[in-house]
Amino acid sequence: MRRITFVVISCLLLIGLTLPGCVTEGDHLVTLTISSTVGGSVTTPGEGTLTYDAGTVVDLVAEAEAGYQFVNWAGDIDTIANPDSATTTITMHGDYEITANFEQIPPSQFDLTVSSTSGGSVTVPGEATFTYDEGTLVDLVATPDAGYQFVAWIGDVGAIVSINASTTTITMHGSYSIIANFVRKPTPMVAGGAEHTLGLKSDGTVVVVGYNEYGQCNVGNWTDIIQVDGGGEHTVGVKSDGTVVAVGSNAYGQCNVGNWTDVIQVAAGRQHTVGLKSDGTVVATGYNKYGQCNVSGWTDIVQVAAGANSWHTVGLKSDGTVVAVGGNWDGQCNVEGWTGIIQVATGGHHTVGRKSDGTVVAVGRNNYGECNVSGWTDIAQVAGGCQLTIALKSDGTVVTAGWNDYGQRNVSGWTGIIQVAAGMTHTMGLKSDGTVVATGNPAYGQCNIGGWMLT
Repeated sequence: MRRITFVVISCLLLIGLTLPGCVTEGDHLVTLTISSTVGGSVTTPGEGTLTYDAGTVVDLVAEAEAGYQFVNWAGDIDTIANPDSATTTITMHGDYEITANFEQIPPSQFDLTVSSTSGGSVTVPGEATFTYDEGTLVDLVATPDAGYQFVAWIGDVGAIVSINASTTTITMHGSYSIIANFVRKPTPMVAGGAEHTLGLKSDGTVVVVGYNEYGQCNVGNWTDIIQVDGGGEHTVGVKSDGTVVAVGSNAYGQCNVGNWTDVIQVAAGRQHTVGLKSDGTVVATGYNKYGQCNVSGWTDIVQVAAGANSWHTVGLKSDGTVVAVGGNWDGQCNVEGWTGIIQVATGGHHTVGRKSDGTVVAVGRNNYGECNVSGWTDIAQVAGGCQLTIALKSDGTVVTAGWNDYGQRNVSGWTGIIQVAAGMTHTMGLKSDGTVVATGNPAYGQCNIGGWMLT
């Protein structure tokens, strides 16, 4: 019986029959179904349903499209060598379905730090540090305060479309820090030197007439000026960048202002110059026999005054009190009791203060009644000349007190005035239409302002 069984089996083998359970792996075909999500494809061996001999090791290569990245293989991944690798293999022990997963690459993010100088603000997107995706186009809007103007964007400005435009854009290709730069806008004004007259035009240039023996009228090349003042024989101007220029007599160093910075207002005395800095401190140079330049300890100052005929310097503090140094032989520095002051001016030997209620106070020499201002009301601005006080009323008319030998007080017919100034023996007024009027001593042509148009 045993022999018969052996013969039967042998015969079966010879005719190629195979018993169940005796199949080898290479004798079977299996399928691999491959797909991918959005953002890429399987380039090797391709996508679809593919047939392999069981046991075959199949190369897998997944390639991401631009802006996407491979994540992993999903599905029947037990025989994938590295499911997290875009290039790997799968061993075919059965029918499998696999998917290559892709995702969009998160954009890089960068910080934009925005700030501004004094005189304005960045209203869009604001002032802070903001985070944006790479390539984001960010709107920028810089808004100046009243009396200021936008100059340019400074800092990391390479990606800003127009650095000189207050409304522009920046494209975020990196982290940037930018600053909106503002400066004071030139506001037309008149000022008086001892025997010359200055006019600041709205374009930042300056015109001058009058006595010029020391070159105090040589301002033809000045630009970007935001405020001017005239001294005894010199002229001083503040530029929009906070630097200061000066021409004229420099016998006592009154024109040595070349290294001044961050200045917002100047005042020119007889032979000295005073500068108010944006931090409320004060600098001075020039003749100092009477201590008129001893201002180094002053703080919290909001306005300075030193007239073309004066040997003293006055400073208005933010709390409405007043300080003064220099010649005091007529009591012109006796301002320690003043309060509620919002503007100061100096004459030759007197000091004038305008109060917040529109009244005026004055101390110092009163030989010609230049300090007789106690009855004045509704005053919008004051100025001091040589033994003369001038005041602009809110209705655009002008009142005066003091010396009038040269007709420097002949202002009764003036109307539409928005600012007044005085020299030694002449008086000027800027009208709302940009023209200028003047009265007083014309000896050096200091009143020849008939053709001026400052706006």
